[in-house]
Amino acid sequence: MKKWSLYSITFLSLLMLTSCEAVETIFKAGMWWGIILVVAVIGLLLWLFSRCKNS
Repeated sequence: MKKWSLYSITFLSLLMLTSCEAVETIFKAGMWWGIILVVAVIGLLLWLFSRCKNS
């Protein structure tokens, strides 16, 4: 039963979204994940450099 509901939700969402909207949503999510990861990596590098400098 759960399998059918998952398929029906997926099918309905594919019918409701046009391809451009789906691609736009994917790229928006990807952009935000990229920004978050870049900020996290820069913060980690700054933290590591500050620790090495103090030692």
